[in-house]
Amino acid sequence: MYALLALSEESRARAAFERGWRLVRDWEAAEGGWRACARVAEPHWATSLVVTLYRAMGIDDAPLGRGVRWLVESRGAETRALARVAHWLNPRTIEFDAALTGWPWQTGTSSWVEPTAHALMALGRVKGRVEASGIEGRVGMGKRMLLERRCRDGGWNYGNRRVLGADLPSQPETTALALMALDGDASIRWAETLDRVERLGRESASPLERAWLGACLLQYRGERPQWPDAGLPDRGDILVDAVESISWNRIMAAD
Repeated sequence: MYALLALSEESRARAAFERGWRLVRDWEAAEGGWRACARVAEPHWATSLVVTLYRAMGIDDAPLGRGVRWLVESRGAETRALARVAHWLNPRTIEFDAALTGWPWQTGTSSWVEPTAHALMALGRVKGRVEASGIEGRVGMGKRMLLERRCRDGGWNYGNRRVLGADLPSQPETTALALMALDGDASIRWAETLDRVERLGRESASPLERAWLGACLLQYRGERPQWPDAGLPDRGDILVDAVESISWNRIMAAD
């Protein structure tokens, strides 16, 4: 899906994009949302990326509406009664607000930062365009969940901020994604936070971390930084190349 988002802006790759687009449309699930591939029976987190692609292309149709409704109804397993009782009995195992839920990687599992961020980015682009009750409330809860899971150091870990009485360190790529999803939220000190993002990019030796940190800065500052070469090999990584090629500032801009 990242590759299709990148190819959607490249006129010279139109034939390749159309092949991928037809395949994705064939993977729509009957209940709404999109499956990971033909062999997977149920929709999963990448539905968010498909919804984002729909909006990037300016398409509003019935499959989009079904996908959005599936996303609105999707939530992490931590809100289930048994999970909430377990958390109430031993809240220090994983410290979080059990009343707030984001999105899971797969139906029936707990919320994580990355799928929550992608769902918020997708739903933020369709508000007011798709008839699906509860979009505003679901987006609001998702953002509150991200803010509540923010680590003490100001970034985000993959899922939680504190486990077994210990503060967890933030990770660069999840921090970048969470900030992209929060979309200018007034509770963030954006100038200093984005300066930290830029510093993380300069210091990182991970191509994927740099790709997402650069995407975050492109969204908020309008340009992707040219960081010094960290001695990284020519990787040929499709995921990294796609994330670096997507115009996140255009995709995340308000219509």
